[in-house]
Order: sequence, then structure tokens, then C-alpha cells
Amino acid sequence: MVLGKPIANGYPMGAVITTRAIAESFDNGMEFFSTFGGSTAACVAGRVTLQVTLDEDLQRNALLVGERLLGGLRPLMGEFEIVGDVRGSGLFLGVELVRDRHTLEPAPDEATFVVDRMRQRGVLVGTDGPYHNVIKIRGPMPLSLADADQVVDTLARALRELPGGR
Repeated sequence: MVLGKPIANGYPMGAVITTRAIAESFDNGMEFFSTFGGSTAACVAGRVTLQVTLDEDLQRNALLVGERLLGGLRPLMGEFEIVGDVRGSGLFLGVELVRDRHTLEPAPDEATFVVDRMRQRGVLVGTDGPYHNVIKIRGPMPLSLADADQVVDTLARALRELPGGR
């Protein structure tokens, strides 16, 4: 597994996690070279990030807040025909917008509209997927239950404002 900036809260740092067998396979007479250097500042940033994650039980928080988000987002499928699916885990969630639930025709323009409306209200999300019709929600680990409710409310409000009342 290769990890990047999030392990040091955005500070440039990388890490590789592997098994002993895989690591030993690199001992084949050829030099292994990586452009990832190390610095004491990056190590401190990574260590402090890990300590805060543990001290503040941010993994558990991500689970609880993610469940709250899913619990608020899933009912939107019943309220808005354009919401074709809600999926994800923890704080990495997607709300797929489709023009037709039977054909699953993607709704990228509508997704862009919703993302822009949410941004105007201070909630930053993006689009993703091969058709850019999935609203990607990637909250930070300290996101609160109140923040989760705000994300859901802001998304519902933006969906209500879609041209054509979709």
C-alpha cells in the first residue's frame, strides 16, 4: 500500500506498507530507487497527525459521521428522481445523479449545477466518475454530526433548485 500527503495532514510525505516477503523480493541484486526523500519535518508532521488521529478517536468519528451522512443522503433517492444511487463508506461518499433511473443516463450538467450551488453556500464537494455525474463527498476526519446535517441540507436545497424541478 502506498500512502501520500494525508498521512501528514497535507504535508509532503509518502509511505509504503508491505509484507516482509514483498520487501525481500526487492533484494535481487538491483538497486531499488525511490524519489521519495525523508525529512525530519515530514516525520514530525506524520507523527503528530497519527497521534491526533488516535487521541481524538477520529476513525470512530469518521464512522459515526459517515453513518449519519448516509442516513441523511439515502432518503434523497425517494424525494428526488434524479438521485439514482447513494453509496460509500465512512467519509468517502458518492451521490449519483441520473436523468432516468431505468436507463441510468448520467446527469453531469445537473451534478455540476448542484456542486456549484453547494459551493456558493460554503459546502465543498466535487464531481467524479467516468461521466462526472457522481457528487463526491470527502469530508475531513474531524467532521461533526452537525456538519453532516449541513451537507445533507445543502445538497437537498441545491437539488430543489435544479432547473426543471428534477
